[in-house]
Amino acid sequence: MLADNLVTDQVAPTRNRPDPWQQALGLLFAQPDQPAGSAMSYHRCGRQDLAGVLIRIIDLPDAHTAVLSWNDATHCRYGEQQWGTAFARVAGFCAMSGREIEPGDAIYKPRPQRPRARNADAMILAEVLLAQSVVAAVAAS
Repeated sequence: MLADNLVTDQVAPTRNRPDPWQQALGLLFAQPDQPAGSAMSYHRCGRQDLAGVLIRIIDLPDAHTAVLSWNDATHCRYGEQQWGTAFARVAGFCAMSGREIEPGDAIYKPRPQRPRARNADAMILAEVLLAQSVVAAVAAS
């Protein structure tokens, strides 16, 4: 009889609360609640903010395109993201090296996509990316 009361006492209060498994699944499958334009602005980040970003060059299919793996544990991950050449419009920091980027510098940046990539404002100095690709090619051979 005592065990029946304990079970009843434990079950009754949880009936008014959401099921924890449903909550967990809801969080896993929920879309980000941030609008596309409010994604982290990587070009405004300092060097220390970019320290945790892991970038790997997957391919350089042509002179104006790079396919990169981008992994930022706190914001986003892209397994094969296309980046294209451009000239920096704003000052910022190179996501690979942490070096300063000035307007007019040759850079690679993520190609536009829908929905907007969370790292859409990130920039990599072209000379840094190309130097890294040479190092990776030498290491692979």
